[in-house]
Amino acid sequence: MKKRSAFIFRVQVILKLKAFKLNILKTPYEKNLKSWLVPAFFAAVAVYSCSGNDVYEAKPIAQDEYPGILAAFGSNINLSSLENYANQPKPFYITRDNTMGNPITDKGATLGRMLFYDKNLSKNNTVSCSSCHKQELAFGDNVVASVGVNGNTGRHAMRLVNARFGNEMKFFWDERAANLEAQTTFPIQDHNEMGFSGINGDGNLQDLIAKLQNIRYYQEMFRYVYGDAAVTQTRIQNALAQFIRSIQSFDSRYDAGRAASANDQQPFANFTAQENQGKNLFLAPPVFDASGNRTGGGLGCAACHAAPEFDIDPNSKNNGIIGKISGTGIDITNTKAPSLRNVTNGSGTENGPFMHTGNFTTLQQVIGHYANINLAPGNTNLDPRLAPNGNGQKLNLTAQETNAIIAFLKTLSGSDVYTNKKWSNPFK
Repeated sequence: MKKRSAFIFRVQVILKLKAFKLNILKTPYEKNLKSWLVPAFFAAVAVYSCSGNDVYEAKPIAQDEYPGILAAFGSNINLSSLENYANQPKPFYITRDNTMGNPITDKGATLGRMLFYDKNLSKNNTVSCSSCHKQELAFGDNVVASVGVNGNTGRHAMRLVNARFGNEMKFFWDERAANLEAQTTFPIQDHNEMGFSGINGDGNLQDLIAKLQNIRYYQEMFRYVYGDAAVTQTRIQNALAQFIRSIQSFDSRYDAGRAASANDQQPFANFTAQENQGKNLFLAPPVFDASGNRTGGGLGCAACHAAPEFDIDPNSKNNGIIGKISGTGIDITNTKAPSLRNVTNGSGTENGPFMHTGNFTTLQQVIGHYANINLAPGNTNLDPRLAPNGNGQKLNLTAQETNAIIAFLKTLSGSDVYTNKKWSNPFK
């Protein structure tokens, strides 16, 4: 407020001087000059007065005002022309959004991008969020268990694309994070993953905060985003969550077909007959006999992965994949799943392995699992939709149906998410 008052006082003095000089001007040109110059000064004052507490918005950003950011990122981060994160278009038929109280901003997501790719967030500067969530894999991983600072992580890293557009608010396979904001710092605080756990000789999250506070480009960037240079857990979480929610993919062949159709049930004109058959199988519920054998209908995939977002139903339970927990038996709690969008990349290559255990390397193996659900001993948490009439479902798929459902799943993949600069590594 003191800076603003001083600024306004200086402008008022200048205005008085200008007004005095203009009063002695006599020619028509000079009088015309007076007619626009004084209002222009007042307009400048009004703009400044309405700009809020963030003084960085009151003038164009010069990159050389932030030498630490310029030195670390070069042209990959341009503060005078930020990437569009906040106002990306999305299809009219996409209605879900779990943003809640942390809306995406261009500034916040840009900071989140830095944090996401920065290996300084790990104990020994060797691992970043992007080490396990790779852009070329729709922000998933191509190994069964990602490698952290102290060995392998406990589960396969799921794809993050379209995390914003889901009904499911909880994150991780076992849903231990209540929301995306909380999720962002869990891997940082894991002994195996990024090593700021506070146990086994690790530093804790406050040690990470102190570490980041001493990095010049974060001093500059936190001041640019928040108005001061303080690094806090909440600010880290919000920025990372904004960046992750910004990662979206709606340029698939499915989206082109859906945009031109009244609903999903109509045949899509841009689909082959096989792809339309796969879509019908995906959407339609199956008909089972008393023993759990499919006798008609579709495959019922949409019961858990509803179109058009294809995210997981929040009420879904264990899908029949049982993990092992060292020393305590079996893990049947995992229920979270990523969106089915981008299970393949732009060239059609499958982004496996799949499932939280990384058990399957191909979509055909995934379909085969759901085609024959076994009621494993001890799995008291199996989703009842997979056990019609108390029996593990038997879909009795033909080869034609298997190929059709896989063909449809491949239509859910776009190409922009794999190459767009706004989601790429800014340190390169």
